[in-house]
Amino acid sequence: MSAKKKEIKPLPVPVYFWTVVIFALAGLADSVYLSISHYRVYTDIGYTSFCAISRTINCDTVSQSPFSIFLDVPVPVWGIIGYAFFLLWMPLAWSRGMERRRIWTILLLLSLGFSLYSIVLAVITTFYIHSYCIMCILSYGINFFLLYYLWLMRKRFRCESIFKALRQDFDFLGTKKIQVGTIFLPFLIVVGLTTLFFPHYWDTIPTEGSVSLLTGVTEDGHPWIGARSPELVITEYADYLCFQCKKMHYYLRKLITKNPDKIRLVHRHFPMDHEYNFIVKHPFHVGSGKMALFAIHAAAKGKFWQMNDILFGIAGKAQEIDVKDLATQAVLDYPALLGSLNDPKSRQQLKVDIWQGMKLRMTGTPSFLIDGKVYQGQIPPEIFKKVLN
Repeated sequence: MSAKKKEIKPLPVPVYFWTVVIFALAGLADSVYLSISHYRVYTDIGYTSFCAISRTINCDTVSQSPFSIFLDVPVPVWGIIGYAFFLLWMPLAWSRGMERRRIWTILLLLSLGFSLYSIVLAVITTFYIHSYCIMCILSYGINFFLLYYLWLMRKRFRCESIFKALRQDFDFLGTKKIQVGTIFLPFLIVVGLTTLFFPHYWDTIPTEGSVSLLTGVTEDGHPWIGARSPELVITEYADYLCFQCKKMHYYLRKLITKNPDKIRLVHRHFPMDHEYNFIVKHPFHVGSGKMALFAIHAAAKGKFWQMNDILFGIAGKAQEIDVKDLATQAVLDYPALLGSLNDPKSRQQLKVDIWQGMKLRMTGTPSFLIDGKVYQGQIPPEIFKKVLN
């Protein structure tokens, strides 16, 4: 005996409408949070997002990746644009023709685009960044839910085929040209201006004026920048592939630029590269040891700070360092720079820095030595209050 399949009765159309709106708003809110977090990662010295849990689960690592920028605009800002674009369609869907389900097929295709974009981002985080962002994963879930829900709506209301329904959607929009223009024209102008003039806050560069600061070498041969007779001496132990090292280094350079007669910054190397640093047991920051050797060679030629800025600038942008291009930028002899990787004197100097860091019980970067005391990650504000107003 066969039972007759019971037909599923769809819910009222407003239920579907407001569910889609709520999830699109959730996606918009998520993108706003990620955009703020991305900004603070690059501009706020003390910021750490709530989901910076480990090397594998770390929103900050994803934000620090060059993949977090697309067409000179942060990826989460593109998320804001996408969800805003999606939501702008909703007033057109809310009409007396809702029961005829117009423009829902357009929304379905938009959500399909969002879902495909989510897959691309997931592939990048898995195979290139090797770290996951919880809030990004949440946006993936929202995108897939929107896709499923809009597909379910078409199924429940027995819509026409995709191509036929899409043609009818555009015919429907043709009857609302003024409304469409009023909604989307200002939006497109704003998007265009955003892509043209979005501030590149992620381009951390030396503060204007820092190039004119005094520089020198300590008695034991380490490069310094800042005051000739300082009230505060900060010795940084840094890794050129460490994002926080770069952020703290340029923060200190900015501080020194404003107080050139009070603070001196001394640079020492502590690459977290397993090929050079004994405390690192697994591959990590591969290549930072070679970058330190390049900097040591440049220091011997009186060009440490030029090389330092170049190395921090290229960090994370390429898997392999173009040594010839590096030599050209720093105005150094290419064969000599390449040979510094196997130069016993340079390697010994790097080993001394690493051993000194280990002796001070440093376990990561950036680390700072001030008046014989080690501070890891950040420097307490009260240190600066002693010498600064």
